Amino acid sequence: MNALHDAVFRAQFGLIDSLRRLQGRTVAVAFGLEPAECEFTTIASGSLWHLRDYGAADSSPSVLIVPAPIKRPYIWDLTPSVSAVRYCLRNGLHVYLLEWIPATHATSGYGIEAYTQAIGDCVAKVLEQNPGKRALIIGHSLGGTLAAIYAASSPKNIDCLVLLESPLCFRANDSPFRDAVAAIAPCEFSDEEPFAGSLLSNASLLASPGLFIWGRLMDASSSLVDPKAFDIYARIELWCLDEVALPGKLVRQIVEQLYRDNRLQNETLQVNGSSVGPSHLSVPTLAIVNAADEIAPLGSVKPFLDAMATKDVKL
Repeated sequence: MNALHDAVFRAQFGLIDSLRRLQGRTVAVAFGLEPAECEFTTIASGSLWHLRDYGAADSSPSVLIVPAPIKRPYIWDLTPSVSAVRYCLRNGLHVYLLEWIPATHATSGYGIEAYTQAIGDCVAKVLEQNPGKRALIIGHSLGGTLAAIYAASSPKNIDCLVLLESPLCFRANDSPFRDAVAAIAPCEFSDEEPFAGSLLSNASLLASPGLFIWGRLMDASSSLVDPKAFDIYARIELWCLDEVALPGKLVRQIVEQLYRDNRLQNETLQVNGSSVGPSHLSVPTLAIVNAADEIAPLGSVKPFLDAMATKDVKL
C-alpha cells in the first residue's frame, strides 16, 4: 500500500510539472516572453546530458557552464540584455554549456557519481577540441556543488573554478534551509522513480517560505515601476515554472550524503572509489555568495574554502 501511495503521489507531481511548463509556455508566447537564446551546436550527448558549443575563435580560452539540473539552462541566456553566455562571448571566451536531460525511469538510478562523470565527459570533449588547454568551469547552485565534487576528483583538467551560490558545507545550524531539509525530507527515496521538479520546489518552499514566497513578491513589487526590470522579472518567473525531474537516486544522495551527513566537507564522500573533500580541491577558485541567500549562505561555503588544498581562493 505504501508503494502504491508513493507511486500515485509522484505521478501527481509529474503531472504538475507538465502543467506548469504548459502554463509557462502559454504565457510566454502570449506576451512575447520566450527565451531569446544564442545560436549553438550540440557537439556531444550522454544519457544525462547534451553539450552545447556556442563557438569562438580557436585561440579563445574555454569556459564550461554547469547549470543547476532542476531547471532549464536558458537562465544563462535569458534575453540579449541579460545573458551570461553573450557576456562571455563578447569578452573573448569559447563558451560551452552542459544541458542536463530530465530524468526518466531509465535514468532514475543515476546519482552523484554519474553526474560528476557527466561533467568529466563534457570537460574531456572541451579538451579534445582545444588541445593543450584546460577548461574554466562555472557552476551555479547544485550545478556548482557537482562541479566542485568533480574538480576535487579530477583537478588536473581544470584551469579554475567559479561557484555561484553553490553550497559546499552542510553543517547543522549554519543554514536554516539545510536544517529544514534535513528535518522534513523523507528517510527513503526510490531509486527507480524520477523525482518531479515541482515536488522538489514545494519541499524547498516549505523549508524556506521567506525566500520562495515573500522574496519573490518583493521582487515583483519593486519591479513594477521599471518596465525593463519587470520584463526580466516575468521571464525569470516563467523560467521557474520550467521544471524538470531529477533521478530519485540523485535526490536521495543529496539529502542523505550532503545535507544530513555533510560528507563533502568531512571528506567521506565517495566518487569512483575514492574519498573527496576540500583538501582534494587544488584549483584556483572564486566563490560568490549572496548575503541574503538562505540556500547557500556564507556558512555553507566559507568553511569548505578555508579547508581547501590551495590558498588561491577568493570569496
